[in-house]
Amino acid sequence: MLARRTLAVLTSAVLTAGVVGCADTEPQGSPAAPAEPSTAAATPSPRVSAGTAPTRGHAVGVRQLRLNRDGDRALPTTLWYPARGDAGDAPRRGATAATGRFPVVVFSHGLGARPDDYAALLTRWAAAGFVVAAPTFPRTGRGGDGNVLDVLNQPADVSYVLDEVLALDDADGDPLRGRLDTDRVAAAGHSAGGVTTIGLFTAGRDDRLGAGVVFAGSALGVGTAFAGAAAPQLFVHGELDEVVEYAAGRAAYDRVPWPKAMLSLPDGDHGRGLLADGATLRVVSDTTVGFLRWSLYGDPAAKRRMTADATRGGLATLDDRL
Repeated sequence: MLARRTLAVLTSAVLTAGVVGCADTEPQGSPAAPAEPSTAAATPSPRVSAGTAPTRGHAVGVRQLRLNRDGDRALPTTLWYPARGDAGDAPRRGATAATGRFPVVVFSHGLGARPDDYAALLTRWAAAGFVVAAPTFPRTGRGGDGNVLDVLNQPADVSYVLDEVLALDDADGDPLRGRLDTDRVAAAGHSAGGVTTIGLFTAGRDDRLGAGVVFAGSALGVGTAFAGAAAPQLFVHGELDEVVEYAAGRAAYDRVPWPKAMLSLPDGDHGRGLLADGATLRVVSDTTVGFLRWSLYGDPAAKRRMTADATRGGLATLDDRL
């Protein structure tokens, strides 16, 4: 995870290098003025056409891709995907993909973590009808050298991974051929991966992305100059986060000029609701699934259920500006 010491190192390194770049980048924990409305982003709905998300859960398959950007940035990537079989079964390696075409979500882990740490959440996304691609980053992943400044290279890594994953839909003989809805794509990430995700909509804007989910992230180093077509955003942050202050996440959220919502966990710390099963994970899972079903499938019923999902049990509140 993005430890307090390493976050301080990132702050210092980024500021020293002069790569904060935008006058609207907010330092950790500082207040931010509300975002000015964007004329290009004034839309109450996702850019995908209206549709209906799957009504039943799927079994989950899992496989690994050996990816490498530019020959010197190894990005081994875990894929979780809807598979044939009984919903609720344990994920199976190499399982046959379910029939249909499924939106893609690319997920970025936190510092010192790896995709498997988030399996409790990401397999739920796959069971709900999404293909989830989660790379392990070469320097910030577990086993890397922990160079937090490398977070600034990760938006480009994610775009490369997305290139390779979407190409599977047209790859002869690939098990996911014809199973990826390549026009319905989102990015998500936790902590340092949340910084990475914000960067994909700011300094490293990837125009293929139609939505984003930011867990315990801030705009440190990547700025808040959100650009391109409107892409709904969901922020998830614990109010007791001891690593990335809630105020820093809220400051980035306030600058988003597009349809957005923020799920706040009053008793949440930096990882609760992501890493361990329990009531909080169920609230986070159900709310994020609803958001993704609305933003990628265009399912209005999923959006209507979000508030009830978010506030169940009094574990969270939802600022809904979608």
